[in-house]
Amino acid sequence: MPFNALAIPMMIASPGDVQAERDVVRSVIHEWNAANSISREVILIPVGWETHSAPDLGGRPQEIINERLLKDCDLLVGIFWTKLGTPTGKSVSGSAEEIERHLEAGKPAMVYFSSVPVAPQSLDAEQYDKLNQFKDWCKTKGLIENYDNLESFRQKFVAQLQIQLASNPYLSELISAPKSAAVESMSPALTDEAKTLLLAAAESNDGFIMQLRMMGGTIIQSNNQSFGGSSPKEQARWEKGLKILLSEGLIVPRGVKGEAFQVTDDGYELAEKLSNETVQEEEIPPLPA
Repeated sequence: MPFNALAIPMMIASPGDVQAERDVVRSVIHEWNAANSISREVILIPVGWETHSAPDLGGRPQEIINERLLKDCDLLVGIFWTKLGTPTGKSVSGSAEEIERHLEAGKPAMVYFSSVPVAPQSLDAEQYDKLNQFKDWCKTKGLIENYDNLESFRQKFVAQLQIQLASNPYLSELISAPKSAAVESMSPALTDEAKTLLLAAAESNDGFIMQLRMMGGTIIQSNNQSFGGSSPKEQARWEKGLKILLSEGLIVPRGVKGEAFQVTDDGYELAEKLSNETVQEEEIPPLPA
C-alpha cells in the first residue's frame, strides 16, 4: 500500500444467499488494488458486517452496523438473488436499510440482482415478493444491473467499478484530492470543510479534532466549535473533509476508536499558509470606482 494512498472503504450489502458474489467482490477489489493502488495512490477496502463487526449490546443491531461500518464507507455494492433479508424495525431488511442510509448520505451505490435459475420449491414466496418490490423501488432511484451467472457478475462488476471510480462525482472529487505533500502547494485542493477543520484545530491549544458518533449522526468538534450540520448530507461533507485531512497526512489518528485526531507538522505549516493567504486577501484595497 502506498504511504499516502487514499483509502476508499466499500460496503458489501446483501442477504446470505449470495456468498459467492460477495467473494467475487472482494477478489475484484484485491485485483484492482494490486494493479492500481500504487500508480493511482488509491486503495479500496472491502467492508462487511461478517468481517468488520464484533459482538456489541449497545443498541439496535442494524444501527450499530450503520454507525460503526456503513457511515465511513464511500461506495456501496448491493447484491440480491432470491430474498431480501430480515426486517430491522426501521426497514424491510438490513441490506435495504444500508442502501437507504447510504443514498441519504449522498454517496453512490451499485446494486445488482441475480437472475440465476432457482428451484421453485426452495423459494420463500413472501421474501421473493418483498425482493421484487424492493427492486422496483431501486429502479426509481437510478440504474440497477442484472446478471445471469457468476462469471457475468464478475465481468460486469470489474467494468462498472472502473466506471464508478472514474466518473461518479462523489468519488471523482474524493480521488482528485491531492495525496502527497499538500504543504508544497499554496492552494491545495482541500474542501472548504477540510480547511475550516484544519484552521480550527491549528488555532486550538491541543491541535485536536474529535469525531463523536451519536444516534442522531456525527458531530465533529475542535477548538470549542462543533461542525457537522443537521442533515446526513451536510454531515457527510464534514466527514469527507476530515478524511481528506487524514489522507493528506495533515492530521493523524490518536484514539483507538477513530474518534480523535491531532494536527501534524505539515498540518500546522499548511494552516499557517492558509491563514496568511486569508489575511492578504483581506488587506487588498478595493478598486477605485
